[in-house]
Amino acid sequence: MFWLKMVLVGLAISALASNGAMAAQATAELKSAEGEILGTVTLTETPHGVLLFADLMRIPPGSHGFHIHETGACTPDFKAAGGHFNPAGYGHGINHMGGSHAGDMPNLHAAADGSLKAEVLNVKVTLTPGSNSIFDNDGAAIVLHAKADTYGAKAGAGARIACGVINK
Repeated sequence: MFWLKMVLVGLAISALASNGAMAAQATAELKSAEGEILGTVTLTETPHGVLLFADLMRIPPGSHGFHIHETGACTPDFKAAGGHFNPAGYGHGINHMGGSHAGDMPNLHAAADGSLKAEVLNVKVTLTPGSNSIFDNDGAAIVLHAKADTYGAKAGAGARIACGVINK
């Protein structure tokens, strides 16, 4: 019993933001088009942006585009998630000179066994109220693509192979 209390205390302490308040958190359970659970992405508000931790399995080996999409909906083809989250109206791609979509993030890389664990800091979104909050009127989703994003004007990441609605 003592160890359980210590674990819970440790978890509570690790959730504290630098200002002493509990850090806002959210999760997205990613599923395949067939409805198979592929894992979760945990989002945690930090003083410098939102930290996303992906813990996925059964992902095709190789590089995959990884984005926050503008609508909190996933359908069998995942088109309901809409385009990349882009409240400021910037162009696509991390290499876009005028600024990129807030939902554009680095590619993730799945191992040969289909496992994928990654941490990504997104400095352009927030989980708290504001203009870049992913919890606007229609929510947001995490989408994993079949191929790597080009980081340029043409996304090129291909089909949407996994999707998860972001929930508090």
